[in-house]
Amino acid sequence: MESATDDKLSSLKTLTHVIYGLYALSLLGFGITWIVAIVLNYIKRDDARGTWLESHFTWQIRTFWWSLLWGILGWLTFIILIGWAIWGVAFVWFVYRIAKGWLNLNDNRPMTV
Repeated sequence: MESATDDKLSSLKTLTHVIYGLYALSLLGFGITWIVAIVLNYIKRDDARGTWLESHFTWQIRTFWWSLLWGILGWLTFIILIGWAIWGVAFVWFVYRIAKGWLNLNDNRPMTV
């Protein structure tokens, strides 16, 4: 039974790396990877429940939704120039969230959510 649990965690950790990678790829203009990442988060979230990886799934999902919100607010206000500032701050915040999460995952540490 221990091996099955270890295999599950190893598989989930690999998937979590892939999801962080998909979010990172979205920064290069591959927007579809952003959508694939959030879909995978929701599909596999129950599998991560009760493990230290659950916090990473929560972190990733919150990063997606907050990024979407800030992106929409930036779009709605870009004509009055404040939208450009919102987009800039949101971009830096998104990069920070992906980097911090990915580094913690690499160190086998949960996220503080």
